[in-house]
Amino acid sequence: MKTFKIGGVHPNDSKLSASQPIEVMGLPAKAVIPLSQHIGAPATPVVEKGAHVVVGQLIAQGTGFMSANIHSPYSGTIEKIDNAVDAWGMPCKSIFINVEGDEWDESIDRTDTLVRAFSYTPEEIVKKISDAGIVGLGGACFPTHVKLSIKAPAKADVLIINGVECEPYLTCDHRLMMEHGEELMIGIKILMKAINVDRAIIGIECNKPDVIKHLTDLSIKHFGIEVCPLKMHYPQGGEKQLIDACIGRQVPSGALPISVGAVVDNVATCFAVYEAVQKNKPLIDRVVTITGDKMSHPCNLKVRFGTPLKDLIDKAGGLPTEGEYKMIAGGPMMGRSFCNIDSPSSKRTSGILILPESKARRNEEENCIRCGKCIDACPMGLEPYLLSRLSEVKNWDLMEEHNVMDCIECGCCLYTCPANRPLLDYIRMGKQTVGGIIRARAQKK
Repeated sequence: MKTFKIGGVHPNDSKLSASQPIEVMGLPAKAVIPLSQHIGAPATPVVEKGAHVVVGQLIAQGTGFMSANIHSPYSGTIEKIDNAVDAWGMPCKSIFINVEGDEWDESIDRTDTLVRAFSYTPEEIVKKISDAGIVGLGGACFPTHVKLSIKAPAKADVLIINGVECEPYLTCDHRLMMEHGEELMIGIKILMKAINVDRAIIGIECNKPDVIKHLTDLSIKHFGIEVCPLKMHYPQGGEKQLIDACIGRQVPSGALPISVGAVVDNVATCFAVYEAVQKNKPLIDRVVTITGDKMSHPCNLKVRFGTPLKDLIDKAGGLPTEGEYKMIAGGPMMGRSFCNIDSPSSKRTSGILILPESKARRNEEENCIRCGKCIDACPMGLEPYLLSRLSEVKNWDLMEEHNVMDCIECGCCLYTCPANRPLLDYIRMGKQTVGGIIRARAQKK
């Protein structure tokens, strides 16, 4: 069975909610829609206070090249456009909506009818995806229309679909593949046409045998689509690791997947593409996993953006009443702890993990023993101990020289360190600083 060649670790997958079917989350009385739900410039509001909006209506437009449209997930009245406090306590300009009923834009097909046929040109597909505000739903939230706009001489020859979901605890992609496999296949065919390739590979780890069988059976009816079972190996969901595992090509340092002829999209993104192109439905919701060892009802919820995180947690049984815990947005490896449960869900929200104190507590930090385990574990071939130390002493030039921007922040180094060094914390801080230096340097040219 295939996997990537460099580094990686094998944490317990803890897929507590894998057997839980997708449930539809109810509507809140009030919703807050952040204007920054993607990599790049925040969207610009195109509605004003007091305006009535319906579900699917454009409420903020992506005005830059690296930006994405935002649509209303609700019908109601715009209460105000103001800063809201995000999950990490930071201000984020947002649109506040008083939810009133559930009136949808008439152009959206809300039926369960499966729409297979499409005759759009690649350019028309990319435009519909752009209009719908679709971003990568695997975590990065990179605007999908930008990824699909391949400039010559670059050319894709394979589309790789990320169904790995290697992050422990998360199962939203698992359930989506099981319950919406046909729609996923059509979404893949649409993306294949958009980038003009005749081959697509769906990478799925072997801890999902039900999904592997289900999609393999479906792929027989769809020429050019194949399922590639993979070993369990974190972080196999990373673009470069998935490309290596599926087709054996290594993306060079600083390069993008298209440099080796590949485009990678997450399964949730493919489903959103199906809904946008075939149903005219913009990206207004997604499946979110709410889970944790002490949660009474770990579940997978179909959530409209703007729903308070507290409502999702309550749906899963509420916060534990005994002991201390940590709240994490995402999974335990790449997710980040947050403090504000009144903050809204967004395109970035793939999961909420409530970890008990026994698993969330960091052990006492000790001196580095130069064992090299962090180097062996790094899937990007970096030297985490060195990058961490350079960040501590603020040697940004040397960090850049040692390719800190290649770090995918997977946490493998932190996971393996016997001295409990906060390697990833320092590397993240340094990477952010070095990235700012690189952008400032580019603007001067």
